[in-house]
Amino acid sequence: MNKEEKVIAVEELKGQLANYKSIYLTDIAGLDAVQTSKLRRECFNSNVKLSVVKNTFLERAMSESENDFGELKDLLKGNTTIMLSEIGNSPAKVIKKFRKDGDKPILKGAFVDEAIYIGDENIEALFNLKSKEEVIGEIITLLQSPAKNVISALKSSSGKIAGLVKTLSEKPAEEVKAEEPVAEEVKAEEPVAEEVKAEETDKAEEQTSEDDSKDDSE
Repeated sequence: MNKEEKVIAVEELKGQLANYKSIYLTDIAGLDAVQTSKLRRECFNSNVKLSVVKNTFLERAMSESENDFGELKDLLKGNTTIMLSEIGNSPAKVIKKFRKDGDKPILKGAFVDEAIYIGDENIEALFNLKSKEEVIGEIITLLQSPAKNVISALKSSSGKIAGLVKTLSEKPAEEVKAEEPVAEEVKAEEPVAEEVKAEETDKAEEQTSEDDSKDDSE
């Protein structure tokens, strides 16, 4: 490969790094021709672009890219195959599905929506990663659901949403607590009832006295 061809290869990689939101660095060394063909087919069906690249070309493309790939450049050793996708978890789904019959591809690292993941242990987290479109869709669905369903969905989530649920769940208790003075006011009014009872007793005694006086006069 002459100098011009190398420049073209690097420029092509730079374009791919700029055009895809999700970039996975994998190792597929050891796969035979049949397995590699099957992996390519799985990627094609999932709208994932698979390319075996030269580490030196990819490192240069990353260095000249507008994105900051950080530690990913340190992973460019041995076999490097990139998996590119518009959807963050699509390559992870392909990898997990393909690894049911083996241990490849191995995830070296990934760059998804400007976040960096290092190591194969992140494959599960990437697999469960939701796209912005999926998150927006879930929010819209929640907003259209009855309040009971919204609270239920919020409780099933974690992080900040869990904190929101806790706040919401504590709010009714605070409202009840705020209403306690009303009960005290009612209790404070009880002497009024006793005063009424006392007045009725006085009237009865006065009536008895009048009746006695009338009998004496007769």
